[in-house]
Amino acid sequence: MLKIGITGGIGAGKTVVSRIFQTLGTPVYNADNRAKWLQVHDEDLKQQIKTAFGEESYTSNGALNRSYLANKVFNNKEELQLLNGLVHPAVASDFDAWCDENSGKPYVLKEAALLFETGSYKQLDATIVVTAPKDIRKARVLNRDKQRTEKEVEAIMEKQMSETERLALADYVIRNDGNTFLIHQVLELHKQLGV
Repeated sequence: MLKIGITGGIGAGKTVVSRIFQTLGTPVYNADNRAKWLQVHDEDLKQQIKTAFGEESYTSNGALNRSYLANKVFNNKEELQLLNGLVHPAVASDFDAWCDENSGKPYVLKEAALLFETGSYKQLDATIVVTAPKDIRKARVLNRDKQRTEKEVEAIMEKQMSETERLALADYVIRNDGNTFLIHQVLELHKQLGV
């Protein structure tokens, strides 16, 4: 079974592309969603986060205190690395168990925003980058995330790996620019990978 990563900058459309693959019967592991889930349900990980960042990391009802953690790590590279150093190994272990459950498929997808930044792509057989022009990506995010300002979206984009760097690491590229047929690209790639 091939393990394929799928990534792209914020607003590129990696989730839309992943859903198309899912309709074709391909299992998709959403690393970002699982990371959020694990931070609330994995007791070892919760304890590690509390030890590193304080009891305030969780609310009294056990929910992750996202605003508290975001304030701690967003502009502090060392703190962000510390948090990622706790969360990413838990996600990697969870992904391995998930792959075992889906071992009968020709390939699976691991959707992750930080696939290259975390180095997790090195444990995969290939990578897909979903790409779109920056102005289109920004417009999509502002339309989708009504609570975000243009300045906030630009700050997120600045912190992400550049499109050039991402494309240099891609084995496959899917263009989601609104002009190229998305479903056709996914079907072609599905045929190639479903060997």
